[in-house]
Order: sequence, then C-alpha cells, then structure tokens
Amino acid sequence: MERGSDMEREEEDDSMREILRDRFRLSAISISEDEAKKNGMEISEPIVACISDLAFKYSEQLAKDLELFAQHGGRKTVNMEDVILTAHRNEHLTTVLRSFCNDLKAKEPQQERKRKKALKKEENADGVVHIPDA
Repeated sequence: MERGSDMEREEEDDSMREILRDRFRLSAISISEDEAKKNGMEISEPIVACISDLAFKYSEQLAKDLELFAQHGGRKTVNMEDVILTAHRNEHLTTVLRSFCNDLKAKEPQQERKRKKALKKEENADGVVHIPDA
C-alpha cells in the first residue's frame, strides 16, 4: 500500500512540476516578446524558447541554492539573507538586494519591533509565562 501512495505522490509532484514549468516558460516568453516590442525589435521563436528555458533552469538552480543556504543555517524557511547570499557573485545585484532589504526593514513599523522586545522582557522578568484563562 505504501509504495502505491508514494508513487501517486511522485506522479502528482511530477505533473505539478510540469505545469509550473510550462507556466513559467509562458511568462518568460511573454516578457521576452513584450521587451522586444518595447525596444522596437523582433525576436525569433527559437531565441524566445532558449531564453525561457535558460530562465527556468536558472530559477531551478536558485531554488536549490536557497534551500541549501537555509539548511546550512539550520532553518526550514528561506530568509532575506539567503536570497542575498545567492547573489554573492554579482556585486551590483547584491548591493541592490541589500538596499531593498534595508528599505523593507525601514518601512516595518517601529512599534511592532519594540513591542515584541518589550513583551519578551516582561515574560523573562519574573521567570513566569502568564497564560490568560479562556
């Protein structure tokens, strides 16, 4: 029984992967064609197909790298630092990503961050965690 369900899951994963790959490629084709039109250029179908394939392969590798960076950090979730680390070979991209990250942190409400710290201090002050009655 277990083998059957494993095989079904694998088939579902494969079909979902195919669907996602096709959607990604269609989006890449659409973007390529739109950019070509904007710049007054024509782009041949084999080139568009090549661009979409390269973009998909790059995205796959990026996803694997992100997963490895998160695992190396002992986490199951990818964070902003993992994304920045994947761009370490491209100084310009790293700078842009760090700037974007700092902008996001600056937009984060200050009260939220302070409140979380204050709550932790209150909990640790008397060594007792207060659980309200339901």
